[in-house]
Amino acid sequence: MKKTSTRLADGRELIYYDSRDDTVRDAADRRPLDPTVTTSEIRRDPLLGDSVAIASHRQGRTYHPPADECPLCPSQGERLSEIPDSSYDVVVFENRFPSLAGDSGRCEVVCFTSDHDAAFADLTEEQAGLVLDAWTDRTAELSHLPSVEQVFCFENRGAEIGVTLGHPHGQIYAYPFTTPRTALMLRSLATHKEATGGENLFDEVVARELADGSRLVLTSEHWVAFVPYAAHWPYEVHLYPRRRVPDLLGLDEGARTEFPQVYLELLRRFDRIFGEGEPATPYIAAWHQAPFGALEGFDGISRDDFALHLELFTIRRTSGKLKFLAGSESGMSVFINDVPPETAAQRLREVASS
Repeated sequence: MKKTSTRLADGRELIYYDSRDDTVRDAADRRPLDPTVTTSEIRRDPLLGDSVAIASHRQGRTYHPPADECPLCPSQGERLSEIPDSSYDVVVFENRFPSLAGDSGRCEVVCFTSDHDAAFADLTEEQAGLVLDAWTDRTAELSHLPSVEQVFCFENRGAEIGVTLGHPHGQIYAYPFTTPRTALMLRSLATHKEATGGENLFDEVVARELADGSRLVLTSEHWVAFVPYAAHWPYEVHLYPRRRVPDLLGLDEGARTEFPQVYLELLRRFDRIFGEGEPATPYIAAWHQAPFGALEGFDGISRDDFALHLELFTIRRTSGKLKFLAGSESGMSVFINDVPPETAAQRLREVASS
């Protein structure tokens, strides 16, 4: 992998990740851009104890542009985009309309391929491996920023999810705090470790799914994928490396080499859940990594007790119908799942690649 860092016309950082070591990236951003102005502010809810990002400048962000005006396609002639070069493998750049900025963290965009009409599932294993390299590199770099406590790599796919740019891409949020969902995991981890005299909850969850087998989706030498026992979403898969590590940086060579094959298979199965002729399945793919800051309030555990894993889920519950977060989910955070996890796992096994 070759990494080339440059700056856009308004001062934002852009990084090319290339599979070839001899690739030259020297194209300049020719757009007459003013410096970016953000109004991101973190406010803490005194009742719930969580944090909310107030980012009013995002109201003006790009919204469903036509394909020939896509800001994530490479620049061509006088059609200038966020990527100055006329081609690329993988690109990461600072979001022009960030939810988090400055002392409130950082937001980046990850473009998986220059092919506007592709999806992550269409990538080759080499391309998917390069994306993993980019996620890992950005996690390492962002973890050193003084304002960053946790790094979250994710992909929103599909208009139903709320995606406003059709080009295959994901995002990276670098939070200045430990997110509420991670805090819940850490709390459960600490409670379980104390109650059992030192056992790791993540290890037990994976071992239990392997022993039961009814919710397994696929297994390999280095990875395990399963529908969780208490799945929140109609079709939800958790992907764990067999060797527990706290973050993407901890993956060994075997897990890194095998990841593209396993992940691409999962994504392709998701697109086959609802049968032939159905539109592409909307999903969220979310990497959960240990915070890089001190684990204050979680006595008895360290970040090495956390288990890196990816959670992949869709809001589509059946053909043509979505799972809405209505009163119970949105009002009280109590999920009601219409699809039994064992049924979901069976379907995801049925649609395996031949």
